[in-house]
Amino acid sequence: MPTRRIFFSQISLDARIGILEHELRATQPLHIDAEFDVDVGQKVQDQNIHTVLDYRLLRHAIVDECTRAHVNLLETLSERVVDRIFNEFHEVRFAKIRISKPLAFSDCAAVGIELQRSR
Repeated sequence: MPTRRIFFSQISLDARIGILEHELRATQPLHIDAEFDVDVGQKVQDQNIHTVLDYRLLRHAIVDECTRAHVNLLETLSERVVDRIFNEFHEVRFAKIRISKPLAFSDCAAVGIELQRSR
């Protein structure tokens, strides 16, 4: 079956994440890049959003999962995001998510985790 790739580049949000004392007290910025390969089950009809996967729904799930509660590890958060996407969007066949902390270190632009999973 053919697929279509939906991608997000640098979603920026504030999240409660980390195990260090200052991370437990305040939110910190995260940047999220994501790619999703989606089954193309029908022909796109330009006037009908229901003929494609509405990427607003994917974005909402990512943002909601990243901001709903404190998470200690980026690894845990990336797993939760991919699990949610696979649970809510059955047409998604492949997911790649990269979550980074841009303020973690002063000597690099960001540090983060990238997770890929397919079904």
